[in-house]
Amino acid sequence: MYDVICFSHLRWSFVFQRPQQLLTRCAAERRVFYVEEPLPSDGEAQLDVKQDDNGVYVVVPRLPIQLSEAEREQVQRRLMTDLCSKYELESYVLWFYTPMALPITQELSPVAVVYDCMDELSAFKGAPPELLHREAALLEMADVVFTGGRALYEAKRSRHHNIHAFPSSVDRAHFGKARLNPPEPADQAAIPGPRLGFFGVIDERMDLDLLASVARARPDWQLVILGPVVKIDEADLPRLPNIHYLGSKSYDQLPAYVAHWNVALLPFAKNESTRFISPTKTPEYLAAGKPVVSTSIRDVVRPYSVQGLARIADTPESFVKACEAAMAESPAKLLRRADAFLSTMSWDSTWAAMESLVAERVSAAEHRDSGTRRRYGSLVAQARGVG
Repeated sequence: MYDVICFSHLRWSFVFQRPQQLLTRCAAERRVFYVEEPLPSDGEAQLDVKQDDNGVYVVVPRLPIQLSEAEREQVQRRLMTDLCSKYELESYVLWFYTPMALPITQELSPVAVVYDCMDELSAFKGAPPELLHREAALLEMADVVFTGGRALYEAKRSRHHNIHAFPSSVDRAHFGKARLNPPEPADQAAIPGPRLGFFGVIDERMDLDLLASVARARPDWQLVILGPVVKIDEADLPRLPNIHYLGSKSYDQLPAYVAHWNVALLPFAKNESTRFISPTKTPEYLAAGKPVVSTSIRDVVRPYSVQGLARIADTPESFVKACEAAMAESPAKLLRRADAFLSTMSWDSTWAAMESLVAERVSAAEHRDSGTRRRYGSLVAQARGVG
């Protein structure tokens, strides 16, 4: 039985999304160590390791602030070997969400390497310049690659021999709670209807001009926005009487909010950062029983718009008309279409398919000699330009 050491650019407790959905399922059968990006320490370098309620070990490197970048990498490599020693990790898979973590794994000897490419990180605001180089190196040494959507798969498919598209899935039972008319959350209860809502990270991917234009065009509509503001200045958010920023909500709280919306929104900007996204929210909104209006994000157009499960609009005028049409639609008809489509989707089945592909690579690794496993470290060293 192999363990998993995952390296991610996302904090485990930040937003419950793809990594959390998959790795909590993984942790039901094996040990999972989720290594976050380092935080500063006033003292010696160390690892904070805490096991969450789902069984995942959340690992946070703490590094002295005066270290150079080379020293930071060196210290983290030592901390990773310490982690393996303390928890007696011998047969393990390295699972990457960020190629930036590659250098700190040089001393490790995985039985297999997985790259779950959930986003085109190089297109995001503030992406480090070396990210593309490290991703190229990771693609060279990965045993299996997953992508978080179809568009991303088509962009990467020629770069790896064992790559598979696993678009965003859904926990139907969880978001189906919204259909049971749960009690209204207090901070939303005072907001009149009709309500059009969004939940998720508020960053450069959101079309703030579109949001403001819709709010101005229909001052009788209330736009409810849930989620943390990241990488953009809060001062840049449109402030209008009918736009309500209610802050971050836990995954468990979301169905109670969505239950009392008339329309669920995907007001994404059309830019490099959204070119390959596959919003997890799309099937979650549908599982909650809400009509969806989105800008023309490729992985929303296909399959959701094609299947009649989302309306697509990019201009303020067309977006308003799409929302009006969504509110006029028969809920019963939408639910029948949504449920038929969602019946084939679940995070359980997504994880089972992924696990099967990883198990194939682990099984193949069992027939290799230890020299092949040690070769991983030399490949990482070469990618860093020191081997």
